[in-house]
Formats: sequence, C-alpha cells, structure tokens
Amino acid sequence: MATVAKPLFRGAATTNTATVLYTTPASTTTVVSNIIVTNTAATAATFTLGFAGTSVNTTTAIAANSTIFIDMKQALVATNTITGGASAITVSFHISGVEVS
Repeated sequence: MATVAKPLFRGAATTNTATVLYTTPASTTTVVSNIIVTNTAATAATFTLGFAGTSVNTTTAIAANSTIFIDMKQALVATNTITGGASAITVSFHISGVEVS
C-alpha cells in the first residue's frame, strides 16, 4: 500500500463554483489534510468548496488581502471530487492531502 503526501490543487479559483479542482484516482483513497484560501485583492470576496457533491463552504466570506486556514481530515474514495470557485479570480486555493493506493 503506497501513501503519497501531495498538493491536490494549487491555483487561482474560477468564478464557476462547480469547477472540479481534484478527482481521486481509481483504486485510491485520498485524505484531505488542509486547505488554504487566499484573497489577494483589496476588496472582500467569497468562495465555495464541495467534497463528493456535498457543500463544505458555501459563499464563505474572505476579507481583502487575507488568508483562511482550514485543517481537517476528510476522506474521499475513488472518483470523488473536490469542487470550488470564488466570486473573484484573486482568490486562490492550496489544497493538500495524502493519496493511499
């Protein structure tokens, strides 16, 4: 059984909150360990995240020039996705976790 810690997604959000950010590979379980959400704009924004079709954060506010840290242990099975987006492309997601196959 291989265990690989890795970045699951790194990048700017789209304004489509249903954008797939990560898909768990076949024959794999992924454990999401933390999410960092950063807003580099001088104005506030909102973001949305979902795991396997279930909302985790829905239109959550993030202040101007700020960062939110979310620590968790959330398991995703094969083909489960992480989806998300934001009200502005100045919001970035940094999602880390472990894949177990």
